[in-house]
Amino acid sequence: MLVARVVLTIQVIILFGLGLAYFVNPQPMANVSGMLLMEAAAVTDVRAYYGGLQIGLAAFLGLALTRLDLTRSALTLMVLLYSALAVARLGGLWLDGGAGQTFNLYALLAEVVAGGLSFYALRCLNRG
Repeated sequence: MLVARVVLTIQVIILFGLGLAYFVNPQPMANVSGMLLMEAAAVTDVRAYYGGLQIGLAAFLGLALTRLDLTRSALTLMVLLYSALAVARLGGLWLDGGAGQTFNLYALLAEVVAGGLSFYALRCLNRG
């Protein structure tokens, strides 16, 4: 249970921090990955999707920290989400010629690590 709590706590901090940063400063955050937000609609979309979605996910994970019945579901969600992100990013790197895409390579590494840690925590929870 300790491993699960540590993994979820780390994810809450990261997701809430990134979500808040995207909500408050969408243009600079989007520029990190090379995106340019050219219209107000694009800025609002980044605030909602990159900001609100991550904050909402962090809130669910935080709730899962307080309720044992949600912990397994939260870890399963993390494994599925990070796996889907990593596979989609690999596909994008392959389709878009990703050898020089430093941001996406680091993001892929982060997704693989986060998904792997979530999977490990889920396994530990299932054993205990």
